[in-house]
Amino acid sequence: MRHLKAHRKLGRTTEHRISMLRNMATSLIISEKGYIVTTVPKAKELRPFVEKVITLARRAQNLSGDEAKGQEVHLRRQAARFFHAGNSTFKLEQSRFRGAKGTPKEKVERTAGVKAVQLLFDELGARYKNRNGGYTRIIKLGRRKGDNAEMAVIELVDNPRELAAKQ
Repeated sequence: MRHLKAHRKLGRTTEHRISMLRNMATSLIISEKGYIVTTVPKAKELRPFVEKVITLARRAQNLSGDEAKGQEVHLRRQAARFFHAGNSTFKLEQSRFRGAKGTPKEKVERTAGVKAVQLLFDELGARYKNRNGGYTRIIKLGRRKGDNAEMAVIELVDNPRELAAKQ
């Protein structure tokens, strides 16, 4: 019996599953199209994962008062847990790249996780400011030819492509 077993295992270890969900959430947030294609069980597992982080961004939009800036920083740090920090091409073990006190000489580019948090709080928080949940939609596509897995599109609702089609 599966009493109190809340999530799907998706045939992966816990670390792999969380890493996969973080990668998929990052891809969904930073995608210009506003959607990703994946299997139905992965999409169903990704939905609450993404909706929690969008709710954090929405809460940051509704802040006001003296401690609003500090609270927004706290919400951004909470949201950053849902994305990978990302890898850079900078190798810290090579001493020729290090400065006098062990600091890197070159500036490392922002990673996808940082970009996702910025996009989330700058654009998506404002877009969903007056919406109480239901930020994503799952559309089933049919079965994949190779392994007969049921495929789906998970997308953000009220995306620019959808709004342009309405007008």
